[in-house]
Amino acid sequence: MRLLIVSNRLPITMEDNGQILKESVGGLVSGLKAYLDFKNPKSHELVCDYTWIGWPGSTIKDSVKKMVRSKVYSDFHAYPVFLSESAMERFYHGFCNRTIWPLFHYFTTSVSYDDANWQYYKKVNQIFCESVLEILRPDDIVWIHDYHLMLLPRLIREQVPGVPIGFFLHIPFPSFEVFRQLPSNWRKEILEGLLGSDLIGFHTHDYTQYFLRCVLRILGHEHNMGQIALSDHLVRADTFPMGIDFKRFNDAATSPAVHKEKDELKKVFAGCRIILSIDRLDYTKGIVNRLQGYELFLERNPKWHGNVTLVLIVVPSRTKVEQYQQMKRQIDEVVGRINGKFGSINWTPILYNYKFLSFNKLIALYNISDVAVVTPLRDGMNLIAKEYIATKTDGKGVLILSEMAGASKEVREAIIINPNDLEEIAVALKDALEMPEEEQIRCNRIMQSRLKRQNVVRWADSFVQSLLDIKDQERSLDYKQLVPSARSRLIEDFLQAKRRLLLLDYDGTLVRFAQAPKLAKPTEELQQILKTISENPKNDVVLVSGRDKAILQSWFGSLNIGLVAEHGIWIRKKNEDWRMLKQLTNDWKPKILPILEMYSDRLPGSFVEDKEFSLAWHYRMADHEMASIVAKELLDDLVNFTANISVQVLRGNKVIEVRNPGMTKGDAGSYWISENEYDFILGIGDDCTDEDLFKVLPETAYSIKVGAAQSLAKYNLTNSHEVINLLQELANREKFED
Repeated sequence: MRLLIVSNRLPITMEDNGQILKESVGGLVSGLKAYLDFKNPKSHELVCDYTWIGWPGSTIKDSVKKMVRSKVYSDFHAYPVFLSESAMERFYHGFCNRTIWPLFHYFTTSVSYDDANWQYYKKVNQIFCESVLEILRPDDIVWIHDYHLMLLPRLIREQVPGVPIGFFLHIPFPSFEVFRQLPSNWRKEILEGLLGSDLIGFHTHDYTQYFLRCVLRILGHEHNMGQIALSDHLVRADTFPMGIDFKRFNDAATSPAVHKEKDELKKVFAGCRIILSIDRLDYTKGIVNRLQGYELFLERNPKWHGNVTLVLIVVPSRTKVEQYQQMKRQIDEVVGRINGKFGSINWTPILYNYKFLSFNKLIALYNISDVAVVTPLRDGMNLIAKEYIATKTDGKGVLILSEMAGASKEVREAIIINPNDLEEIAVALKDALEMPEEEQIRCNRIMQSRLKRQNVVRWADSFVQSLLDIKDQERSLDYKQLVPSARSRLIEDFLQAKRRLLLLDYDGTLVRFAQAPKLAKPTEELQQILKTISENPKNDVVLVSGRDKAILQSWFGSLNIGLVAEHGIWIRKKNEDWRMLKQLTNDWKPKILPILEMYSDRLPGSFVEDKEFSLAWHYRMADHEMASIVAKELLDDLVNFTANISVQVLRGNKVIEVRNPGMTKGDAGSYWISENEYDFILGIGDDCTDEDLFKVLPETAYSIKVGAAQSLAKYNLTNSHEVINLLQELANREKFED
């Protein structure tokens, strides 16, 4: 297998003429490189090659695009996605960084809701999809990364349904109350895009749960232990905390090049304890807060004046964005104020650098620093915290870490603080500087042992292996898709048959579910298909539904077809009156109806449908999260209450139904099968009540389950649209044959 890694950026940066400037050094690039270069992970038994798909960092001239693709593919296992400057401006600087980035980091007042940017986000995701499809092979695995490409999984699945698709979000996923601030069609499309994946990974359990709650509240999909069964595939949302290449950072701390850097730094900071703060320029990193916390520390602890220096490294980022420029000015002002307030000729409280550091200098700073302050206001993981611990070869040093960073769930031996509490920051700085060396060593050794085990190779390997496992699980559920060869055989048998019986469910099979049952009216297309097929005297068409007989009569009474209402209680043969297969009573209804009405009052949007011999409590229009809870309570109450009553309680798709026992769709199916000698029988349905029908079909019959679920049916189709296409083909081929 080959692994296709898809991210916004390639692991290289290029000029517009195709000249390669440098290899990227971000956490994702370095982390995945460690995994791809590692020789022994479990998943490498199956994954033997890779290609990285992404934007090359500039708008490449048309004249060199072909050459660029050839060169980066051969030299870097990379496949560039070419985008215009205007597209990147609207997509990256627009929607990604002015909408998703602030919203997912809870900076809701900074969010822009520009529809033009959203349209470009959709357009660029489509361009990425086309690029993936250009090189996708049948046995590839697709691993998509981060918030720039949240629509891509669904776009790929629509074109290549069977390919394994994983998605990993490297930033926080927000709570429902924050995520819902997106316009309704945006949030739905983003969630549906992500659900095109087989596996969706997050850094922390909280982010995973927030995502699952949004899926429930917005799309109505419930999960079972993080697993969601959709109509065409299974999706699992799970937690995979990203690690670092521990050995690389640990070994680098003792290398000759780093030793040289350390010697130079020790001369600069002779006699001073070092507090290190290093971050990319971003309002989510809490840089101003930590500076103000340091200021408070100096105010309260004059004994440390002249004995400690805060080394502040700010790496330039998004320099064209006004918000980032303002933040840079604010940092400059706070640093100037603190240095002016506390500094002297012999001592500068803050040594401030606004630049990118080389790897060796970074490791040297990590290694000699007495304290590292990592206090993001919100962060997906934060690998700086882990890198700092990895470089502590002598075990000395203290990490102060924000509880808002994903890494705080793993490095619990650090000093964990609230980054909004300046008092906590000031106290943490004092505690860190005064912590005994033996305690520092004890804490760091524990964290190092954990980070060494949970490294980036294990993270990537665990994700890829879980993706392969979910695909295996999907296959084990035996989704027997009606592949072209089976479809052709079904059509051929239909055409050759002298007498045919079609037993068809209605809701979820011939039409999609609607908010209310009465809204799911048959389309003109469906009416015409049923009319065409039923006019042939060779064919008996029967709608086997849970609907009441009145509505079936009003919709289909004029057609030459058979009807079954209330799951088999009522039947109506062609041109005959309705009748019951056996006499039933409904004297139990007055006992059950008040219970259902009470639960309808509890759950706004739910309602009771009163049929002649059954009662149905519908909750499709209710709040999905509340409905999930209330429906389970109602089900428990009904099962207990009806223990001594001769009724049956069934849970369907957003409905709980109470009905007389002893009459099922299977009974109705058996009745029709016994009426004639059929040499072709087709049964199609989508829920548990249709399993009774599939049970009674003869071995030679064709049976189709709509949706991805285990079933007694021989085949599966994805949705009602595919069912209509099949019936339309039967109608068309029959006319052609005649």
